[in-house]
Amino acid sequence: MPVISRLISIVFRVVEVICAAVVAGIIGHYLHQYDGDAWPVARWIYTEVIAGLSILLGLIWLIPFSSGFFSWPFDVIISFAWFAAFGILVDAIHKLNCGSIWYWGGIIHNNSCGRWKAAEAFSFISAIVWLASALLGIWFTFRVRDSSAPRHSRRRFGRSAV
Repeated sequence: MPVISRLISIVFRVVEVICAAVVAGIIGHYLHQYDGDAWPVARWIYTEVIAGLSILLGLIWLIPFSSGFFSWPFDVIISFAWFAAFGILVDAIHKLNCGSIWYWGGIIHNNSCGRWKAAEAFSFISAIVWLASALLGIWFTFRVRDSSAPRHSRRRFGRSAV
């Protein structure tokens, strides 16, 4: 079973790195083109920092060691940070006049609304995958703790085995 959990963990880490790279590329493109108020830029820089941390930590924890499973508290923190970044991106789309945040019809077109909604989608997917990675780490941690605990057989009514 450790092999299966390790393979699932590797898949999660690869998806985390890919999603973070997509969001970093899209938001980096907008940061490069933007010259206006400083407040949206601060929000986008936060998203870029979270994407950069996700790429770095995802690549480090992609190395197959069992200690990667014990990093689940950091996975939870990064997941919450991605949910915050998703909220920031959703809040910013109201100013772009792209319609509802749940309308995904033009996501494949190469326009600003399609790119922005792609960044939203990948930030949400990244948050979910980081959370799933944390749940896998929690499961692995407590499974290992339960299997390594010494098992004592108890006799009924305190009788000795002698």
